[in-house]
Amino acid sequence: MRLHGLRSRCCLPPSVCGLLLLAAFQPVHADTYSLIVSGLGGEPEYEQKFREQATTLAEAAHTLTGDASKAVTLAAQQADRNSVRRELRALAAKAGPDDAVIVTLIGHGSFDGEEYRFNLPGPDVTATELGALFDQLRANRQLIVNATSASGAVIERWKSERRIVITATKNGGERTATRFAKYWVQALAKPDADINKDEIVTVAEAFDFASRRVAGEFESEKSLATEHARLEGSGADRFQVARFGVAARVTADPELNELFAQRVRLERDLDGVKQRRQVIAEGAYYNELEGVLVRIASLQRQIDARQAVHP
Repeated sequence: MRLHGLRSRCCLPPSVCGLLLLAAFQPVHADTYSLIVSGLGGEPEYEQKFREQATTLAEAAHTLTGDASKAVTLAAQQADRNSVRRELRALAAKAGPDDAVIVTLIGHGSFDGEEYRFNLPGPDVTATELGALFDQLRANRQLIVNATSASGAVIERWKSERRIVITATKNGGERTATRFAKYWVQALAKPDADINKDEIVTVAEAFDFASRRVAGEFESEKSLATEHARLEGSGADRFQVARFGVAARVTADPELNELFAQRVRLERDLDGVKQRRQVIAEGAYYNELEGVLVRIASLQRQIDARQAVHP
């Protein structure tokens, strides 16, 4: 894709050009598959909390994809080592290079100085095992969110050019039960993390939201922070993890979903142009207004044509 050429020919305001470039990075025929694993809680309070978080994430994944079958949740006794391995192998078989894969681990982890372990009913699964399974995924867009204690120990082992890795802690030494998962779930369940108000939450927006909320919670308690989240990998500002309102994927057609999302972005930019009516020259105002309206009209023709073929 010749991004420089696209930018030089763009007749719209810079903000619209940027949004269209963002859309260009999203494969129109791609699917997003999610695996959510809720590990051992150890105590009834944690068990319930982890289950509720997993359920909320599954709902957000359904809204993102428009297809509940693309989100698998393992919780309680179902979240054992063999089941986790089976589902990751299934993801490797189902998700192709153009698809996206999101794996979220909720619960407790441990680190003995050499190996990280995700605590599950029965035998734990290690970072080495999980890393080997992640490497079998064919998807070129991968997001691994490890929201457990001691999760920072996996960063170096799981890093990949095709993968974004998020951990709730900066290393394996931060072993206290984490708060990051609570706010990561909130970022995907409510539009509060949507900084640019396009009704789409990216990995970068969700991570920033959760990290700030965790830090704010420790500050309000006037206590020493026991966790510091990390993000490694590129493309976090383009990887979508949640949609709201009109931008939510409401059809089974990925291309139509993306067209709807583009329309939301352009309509919001149109509002921005109108709000600047009194502060820019009349000629510049009408040029910007015309540019956005032409784009919206062209996009609507694409939507109408797509709906006629895929009602």
